[in-house]
Amino acid sequence: MRYDWTITELRALYDLPLFALISKAHHLHVQFHTSGYIQVCNLISIKTGGCPEDCKYCAQSSRYQTAVAAQPMMQRPQVLQLAKEAIARGATRICLGAAWRSVRDGKQFDEVLAMIKAVAELDVEVCCTLGMLTEPQAERLKSAGLYAYNHNLDSSEQFYKTIITTRTYQDRLRTLDVVGKTGLKVCCGGIVGMGETVEDRLQLLLTLATLKPHPESVPINQLSAVAGTPLEGQSAVSAWDVLRIIAVARCVLPKSMIRLSCGRIAMSYEQQALSFFAGANSIFIGEKLLTVANTSPDHDEAMFQLLGLTKNDSIS
Repeated sequence: MRYDWTITELRALYDLPLFALISKAHHLHVQFHTSGYIQVCNLISIKTGGCPEDCKYCAQSSRYQTAVAAQPMMQRPQVLQLAKEAIARGATRICLGAAWRSVRDGKQFDEVLAMIKAVAELDVEVCCTLGMLTEPQAERLKSAGLYAYNHNLDSSEQFYKTIITTRTYQDRLRTLDVVGKTGLKVCCGGIVGMGETVEDRLQLLLTLATLKPHPESVPINQLSAVAGTPLEGQSAVSAWDVLRIIAVARCVLPKSMIRLSCGRIAMSYEQQALSFFAGANSIFIGEKLLTVANTSPDHDEAMFQLLGLTKNDSIS
């Protein structure tokens, strides 16, 4: 475990011949994790659309004309039902997402706390992503049974400014600090394919690798170019570039859960197999990830069978 990585070291890892890089990553992966065991997560959008932020990739921003309309908060019985269905399909982590800029004390936050408590009683890890929050709010989330809090950095600090102007990189880092201080696990990753450079991707990993402790969970998202957003015409990133980032992430974050998140629907079984070999050890199931399409349950079941993967049913 190291917290003093440099960008030069990360670039040297990234530039290794592909087989050398993924072999190095796999060697570290089997030291800290059980090979072939994949944690299954499920993400439920409890409050969809109407977000005031201007994230250029997001279908939920109220600033863009997308197919996603603002919806009221989901009712607790529906959230519980969706969670139970996901658990029946092997999920051991349920994530609740709300399209908010930040948490506001009041009736809606109280209802989210009640949802967290109810889902936690199903004996699964509960994670949520609700935007920026204060330390007292984080304490309330922890008391309700929350296991982890997701707040992605998305990219490097330099590139971030070109994607989001309604909050700063430091705002996001402060939220991560609040989460860590309360003892909640930090879930923090990024998005590949927004037009950033390789250096931007490595700078993101460097930021995560120099946090102490490292994030418990690191979602690797591939951009879903949503019609109506400023990034709708962005070209897909190479599968090899994504694989290299996953491998470098495993090398510098050996204990973290590396989660294949948005964009997995476009990955072949072969691409996912190489990703698992290189250190990815978690996926999200369900027809949707917030508002974008995800792989079908049948497709994932076939992949588990084909690759001989086992759903990790142990809770951290």
